[in-house]
Amino acid sequence: MSHYTKANKESWFGRVSGEELYLHEKIRFSSIKDPIITPEHKTIAILGYSSDEGVKRNLGRIGAAFGPNAIRKQLGKMTNHLKENSQLLDFGNLECEEDDLEALQEDLSNTITSLLDKGAKPIVLGGSHDLAYGHYNGLEKYLKPDKKLGIINFDAHFDLRANTDGNNSGTPFYQIAIEQEAKNESIKYMALGIRKDANTRVLFDFAESRNVNYLFQEHFNINYLEHVQLRLIQFMEDVDYIYTTIDLDGFSSAYAPGVSAASPMGFSPDIVLESLKLIIESGKLLGLDVVELNPNYDIDDQTAKLAASLVHYVIHKI
Repeated sequence: MSHYTKANKESWFGRVSGEELYLHEKIRFSSIKDPIITPEHKTIAILGYSSDEGVKRNLGRIGAAFGPNAIRKQLGKMTNHLKENSQLLDFGNLECEEDDLEALQEDLSNTITSLLDKGAKPIVLGGSHDLAYGHYNGLEKYLKPDKKLGIINFDAHFDLRANTDGNNSGTPFYQIAIEQEAKNESIKYMALGIRKDANTRVLFDFAESRNVNYLFQEHFNINYLEHVQLRLIQFMEDVDYIYTTIDLDGFSSAYAPGVSAASPMGFSPDIVLESLKLIIESGKLLGLDVVELNPNYDIDDQTAKLAASLVHYVIHKI
């Protein structure tokens, strides 16, 4: 079992309007063990994955465990334009206990399924990217067997490393691919922003062998918007639902210095926002997460603000 910390007000604050003009005034707090989701509301469920065990195993920079609360701190200050019949709930953090990453992933999976069963749309704040394995499995368990779940990953890395030495932040989509094959199915996976200098030949070979759709970072920018949109539309046509995951280390360090693996050679927010718009308007988005924020290396909370802005955009668009 992972450790669970209930949601609280400590990370949510900002200007006080008395009219719910800011998200810290709109947010309500719930427990995953006794949720207050009401069917008459359109509910968005915020859940933290407070762990960097996967990053540590992958020899990355430690600190992503502090990511969820850092995002909340910035998100609470932002303006609230949600409708009155919408419900924004914070369900607190799942935390890795005694380095047991596998138990944490299983608990995340079960929590995601439970939230969906109760009518909530999950948005997970990370935390290292190994959360993708638990998040995906939770979404898939919710779906009927004949429904196909596709993955869209905004990232510099495929995260298709073999998990022969255990699960880590670089293995989630490899794990999913192998488990899909065991069921005589194939992974439906699209990676946007891939960098050749950040992925080995072995990873490219594995991606090609599993028919992974991907766009290189140099083509994932606003100058190629029509091409990006076409590729997204083609991918989404072949699936029933979409799991979207945003790895902040895919952004240029000009926008996101506070990540586990920073690089100046990354994409910019404008193309991500245009892509998210298309994904949400498809009506197929089932779950979303933002991962790899490392506040230990952030500058003036720039990366936390970027992550919060992405979440702000998504919750208002859906």
